[in-house]
Amino acid sequence: MRYEIRVEGQLSKALTSAFPELEHVLMSGHTVLFGQVIDEAHLYGLLARCQSLGLRVLEMRQLPE
Repeated sequence: MRYEIRVEGQLSKALTSAFPELEHVLMSGHTVLFGQVIDEAHLYGLLARCQSLGLRVLEMRQLPE
């Protein structure tokens, strides 16, 4: 499964390095993290990582394969 997670603001290099399995781009003042997610546990782990880093998740969606 491929997912996209849009978070508020521009993430620093240190914050994007906390998600080594995902790529990222800056779009309209938000950072979009995207990539392959292995299973639901991995997805919830990514969201927990966002929360622990104080990131505000604006949107999350599954991408077409």
